[in-house]
Amino acid sequence: MRLQGKISEWNDARGFGFVQPNGGGERCFVHIRAFAARDRRPVLGDVITYDVENDAQGRRNAVAVRFALGRDGRRPAARAAVRGAGPDRLPRTAIALVFLAGLIAVALWKHWPMWVPGIYLVLSVVTFAWYWHDKSAAQNDRQRTPESTLQGLALLGGWPGALMAQAMLRHKNRKASFQRVFWVAVVINVAGLGWLIRDGRFLG
Repeated sequence: MRLQGKISEWNDARGFGFVQPNGGGERCFVHIRAFAARDRRPVLGDVITYDVENDAQGRRNAVAVRFALGRDGRRPAARAAVRGAGPDRLPRTAIALVFLAGLIAVALWKHWPMWVPGIYLVLSVVTFAWYWHDKSAAQNDRQRTPESTLQGLALLGGWPGALMAQAMLRHKNRKASFQRVFWVAVVINVAGLGWLIRDGRFLG
């Protein structure tokens, strides 16, 4: 019989925790790989439904896990609508491609050194690769990439690649705290580029 319970402990860095069944009873170990959907990370207090299997040592493990209710008592779809965490409507890929194409076009028009858009292209590829690595690590319970590394790459000029990774890999695009810092990094980078262009010396 399928059970319903609440996540009573959760270690997001290591991707596992424990679920306490509704109505009391023995808690079960639950691992991130047991979740049927990987569109978001579990959090403490999430209500889930699950089956129970015993491992070789006789310990109870939650398997075939699905989200039921969150800490606010809403179903996942309702929470998504409230938080704006539904389908990502921000055209991240389009923003990245328009910026890179525009930078290349202006560099050709103004006869800027091609290393200007070249730096953005290289850093974007590197940043995309780091996002892919972190996404893979999250799914396979490996060492994660520090968020400061991803944000630092964006600040240096890899933010177009970060936008494409967020859209294509669906990674870090719904974490509000990460997104706030990310967009601050984008604004700082673009403002810095604008100042250098206005100053003109680095293009001479």
